[in-house]
This record gives sequence, C-alpha cells and structure tokens, in this order.
Amino acid sequence: MSLWQTQSWQEMLVSSGQSEEYFMIERDIDGASLSFGERERIQERDNAVVFIEKRKVSMWEYGLFIIGLEGELDEDFMQGLTELCGEEKCLFLQIETLDYDWTSFPNIRERIQDWVISYYKKFIPPYTAVIDLTKTDEEILAAMKQKGRYNIRLAEKKWVIIEQVDKNPYNARIFHELMNTTTARNKFAGNTQKYYEEFLSRIEDSQLLFAYFEEKVIAAGIFVYEWDSAIYYYWASDNEYRKVMAPYLLQWKAIGHAMKRGCKIYDFLWVAGPDEVNSALAGVTDFKRKLTPDIRKVSDSYMYIHKKWKYRLIGLLKNLKK
Repeated sequence: MSLWQTQSWQEMLVSSGQSEEYFMIERDIDGASLSFGERERIQERDNAVVFIEKRKVSMWEYGLFIIGLEGELDEDFMQGLTELCGEEKCLFLQIETLDYDWTSFPNIRERIQDWVISYYKKFIPPYTAVIDLTKTDEEILAAMKQKGRYNIRLAEKKWVIIEQVDKNPYNARIFHELMNTTTARNKFAGNTQKYYEEFLSRIEDSQLLFAYFEEKVIAAGIFVYEWDSAIYYYWASDNEYRKVMAPYLLQWKAIGHAMKRGCKIYDFLWVAGPDEVNSALAGVTDFKRKLTPDIRKVSDSYMYIHKKWKYRLIGLLKNLKK
C-alpha cells in the first residue's frame, strides 16, 4: 500500500484544504471486481481498499483522483470507475499508478474504452531516482558519483549538524519560511504553512530534519516512511549557505534513518525523464543523480473524461492564459 492510498493522507488533504472530500471503494484483492458501497470506513487490507480524492478543478467542476494505485488496472475495475464518475457528476476521473518494479500497460486505450493515457495534474512523477536500501552503507556510497560523496564529507568538515526536530507549528513555520526562499529562487509554487503543519501532524510516519550551520537552520527536509519505502517529499534551503553542501548531508542522514526503520527503497521523488530536454527539473535531477544512478519509471496516468466538451473548453482557456 502506498502513502497516497492511506486514510491519514486523505484526512490531511481535507484538513489542509487540498481536497473537498474523500471516500473509499472496495475491490477484490485480485482487482477483478469493484464494490461501490456506502462511504464508510472499510478495513484496510492489502490492496482491497481504494481511496478517491474529490478536488475542485475549474469552472465549478470537480475531478476525482486515485493516486498511488498499485496492482494491475483490470478492465472490470476501470469500467466500474467510469460509472462512479458519472454518478458523482464529475468532470473526469484520473488514476496515477505506482510500481517500483515497473509493469506498464501500454495497450490500455485499445483494451478499455474511453480511457486515455493523460493527466489533468500530476502528483506522482513518471520517473524518480531511488536507492536500494538492502545494500550496505559502503555499497550505497560507492554507487554515488564522486562529487556526491565529496559533498557529504565537505558538509561534515564544515560542521553542518543534522537533527530530527519536533513536528510542531514553530518548526513548521521555519520550514515554510525556508520553502518560500526556495520557491522564489527556483520559480515554482509552494504550499501554505497550514498545509505543512497538517502534513507533519497527520502523517504519523513523517519526519522533519533540520540542517544547522553556525546555529542557524540553513536547510530542511520532510521525509515519509511508509511500510518498506522512504520518500524524500519536500526540501528547502537558504540561499546564503549553499557552498557548505548541507542538502547532501541531510540526504545521507535521512537514508540512514530509513535503513534503521527497515525500509527497502529510498525514493527521491521527481526527476526529469530521459527524453525531457531543458526540463525545469534539470537542477534537482543533477543533485539526485549525484547520490544514485538508479533512475526508474514508476508511474503512468490514465483519465476517463466524463464531460468531454467542458474539459476541452477548460483546456482551451488554460492555454490562452499561458
């Protein structure tokens, strides 16, 4: 079961205002059938429960999102979801799969009517960088680029200190302020302080690490440890102290924490795909590639568009705003 398919994740989204509501459906373990019963708590077991987010999207419309779905996309299962989308009168339903040992379904458009390989908004990256945590410390370090190992040692020599800190509103505020600096520097959107507070408080297995230099917080990361996976979810850093290489040591400490917890894989989340030229992710991809050579495709996105004419209109309006 993935992080995105947990009740705590859904509750965090609602409490932070990211989604309007969520509900659960139940399918057979083998994915062969689907039951749309009452929206009540269903006991979590294996992949039998599927969590669906209901989000406002555009022009007073809602979209349904199933994020981090594991297991094969059975035709009966997909057909049942199209019926659910119609019952909910939603604009579309989007599925994002997750598979670290990638098994793709390239002929889905041929096999399943009305579904396309596309997305409205991407939450799980198609490609990510990972580390196999069943290896030893020495093997993980040896697989890194020389510059990655060097930067970890440099941060240590500069007396950068990494500490796990309490997940309280005060520390969430420090993280949010660092994130504002990071988003302004890299020109991407961040979240509100309330969102980070809710994320840290409601995702029980989340962890907040601070990197200190001369008693000042200069970098920070939010990490999530779910079952056998560790996810490097959010990062932020100060502009002034980039030369002390704190993010490299921060990563190395988080990797160590994941190994102690018994995680088998460390997911850096979000890297540019092999065919992406001039990607906005080029900088973070270079950073992550210094720490691991293992780049994998882990996700595809599928959509059933219920209100086709309105979806096309929204797409046209979005393009006009660019």
